[in-house]
Amino acid sequence: MAAVMEDHGVEENSEILDGNEAEDAEDEATCKEVMGKKKKKKKKKKKVPGPHEDESEIDASEVTNQLQQQKLDDKKDEKGDGIVDEDDKMESSENVGRKKKKKKGKGSGPKQQTNPPTIPVSDLFSDGNFPVGEEMSYNALLDGKMAKQRYTDEEKRALERMQSDIYKEIRQAAEAHRQTRQYMAKYIKTGMTMIEICEELEKTARKLIGENGLQAGLAFPTGCSLNNCAAHYTPNAGDTTVLQYDDVCKIDFGTHINGRIIDCAFTLAYNPKYDKLLEAVREATNTGIKAAGIDVRLCDIGEAVQEVMESYEVEIDGKVYQVKSIRNLNGHLIGQYRIHAGKTVPIVKGGEATKMEEGEFYAIETFGSTGKGYVHDDMEVSHYMKNFDAGHIPLRLARSKQLLNVINQHFGTLAFCRRWLDRLGQTKYLMALKDLCDKGIVDSYPPLSDIKGSYTAQFEHTILLRPTCKEIVSRGEDY
Repeated sequence: MAAVMEDHGVEENSEILDGNEAEDAEDEATCKEVMGKKKKKKKKKKKVPGPHEDESEIDASEVTNQLQQQKLDDKKDEKGDGIVDEDDKMESSENVGRKKKKKKGKGSGPKQQTNPPTIPVSDLFSDGNFPVGEEMSYNALLDGKMAKQRYTDEEKRALERMQSDIYKEIRQAAEAHRQTRQYMAKYIKTGMTMIEICEELEKTARKLIGENGLQAGLAFPTGCSLNNCAAHYTPNAGDTTVLQYDDVCKIDFGTHINGRIIDCAFTLAYNPKYDKLLEAVREATNTGIKAAGIDVRLCDIGEAVQEVMESYEVEIDGKVYQVKSIRNLNGHLIGQYRIHAGKTVPIVKGGEATKMEEGEFYAIETFGSTGKGYVHDDMEVSHYMKNFDAGHIPLRLARSKQLLNVINQHFGTLAFCRRWLDRLGQTKYLMALKDLCDKGIVDSYPPLSDIKGSYTAQFEHTILLRPTCKEIVSRGEDY
């Protein structure tokens, strides 16, 4: 039994071994099949080195690919759909484009003025849209309508659009004036000679206006009248006058584009004892501006100015003075290439009953004095201007003919001074200049002064009577 039992056990063990071997063979086959697939996958991913590539370069490429794949996977996780569509690619490219545009536009903003100012205002406002002055509504009924209604009247707005080129020219001249005077108000110091002050001002204004013959430049010489001298003083060559702490200095200069003139002035005083005098004149000028308008009588403006001016009293060195309007100085109509175009704006009661008209330019200027309130010719002449209405007058002197040609070429009918003739290289011209004055071709404008010991002040703005409103073209942050 035992032997039979042993033989039977062997047979059973043989069957078990045969079964195990079959299972092992099957597992081995499955394993080979799986390994084969993995090898195929690896073969697909594996890059065969090219003739000029090594394995390190391939590894770096694989790392880069993995990083890119990781970024895509992250985006899939955020979107939740596991798909990166074409819209995402477009959005990404658009964002890149936007960033580039921002970088491109970063340095293309508006230019900033230098200090001291040297950049022409035409470069600062390259689109030609110069700052608009202070706009103010008219004070009366016009054309049967309230003056404020003119702002929205389409007919009046259409009229303004037709004049847009003229408005741009006058505003360009005004901006050059503003920037020049604001710089000069800080530049001027006591102890400077008047020639030094005028030359710096004119040099700056010429740069900012973009001086170009009779198309753009200075409209008249720089007035820097001191104390009792109210107007028309600018130093001639050799003048050694120095600005003092106790002086009252009127800075009056003009700019123009194509003959569209800005006439604007202010007063400098370093001693505070003159503050009330300056306040009286500034307020009188603002009153004249408010009173001005279409169909307003010139005499009414003068009355309003005088009332405000002479309501002020000032105390100087222990003595009280009533501020007086200088009755033989006034504002005026401004024409193209013509600083005084006929109509005058008085600063005292009385005068012309002539009315202001739509489209006109006016210089509203007032002068206050602690003296008699009346000026007379004084000192050496410096200002000259060709007579606007002078026709052809024959000249005998060759020197006079030559000087007249210079005046026509550089100044036309705009005012000039002897310093400007010197600047052009003219010499020994006084006899010829006198000859032109004697014949009525050129007019001289001597300095105008009140009594000695008195003090005078001046403020002035250029206004435009537009169809919709009046514009104080030369208004600035300073005054």
